[in-house]
Amino acid sequence: MKIFRYFLVGGIAATVDFSIFAALVTTETAGWFTAGVIGFSLATSVNYLLSIRHVFESCTRFTKHHEVMMVFLASGVGLACNQAILYILIIRLNVDTLIAKLGATAIVFCWNYLARSKFIFREKRCSI
Repeated sequence: MKIFRYFLVGGIAATVDFSIFAALVTTETAGWFTAGVIGFSLATSVNYLLSIRHVFESCTRFTKHHEVMMVFLASGVGLACNQAILYILIIRLNVDTLIAKLGATAIVFCWNYLARSKFIFREKRCSI
């Protein structure tokens, strides 16, 4: 059930990410690299807030301060992957910018779920 709730929350965050990216790129307000950073960063905040409310139990493994740091650390890895995928698809393979963003978002979505569910919000195990 958790995966379905995360899929919904992740879908909302991905929509925020893609919408901001598309708006910045199509209006030529920012290039793909800057738009990728801005959209991803805002979507990470949306994802965290919705995730702790609807998907994961906050402070189960880490203090709130450490939890937020871990989320942004995992998201930093996700951002690096996002930007690398965009670079490869847009610059090296000449894929349309918005299509490249869809591909990058799908791949990084998987990373985000695994990092959060298996490490950051994993429940503590009781020792016997």
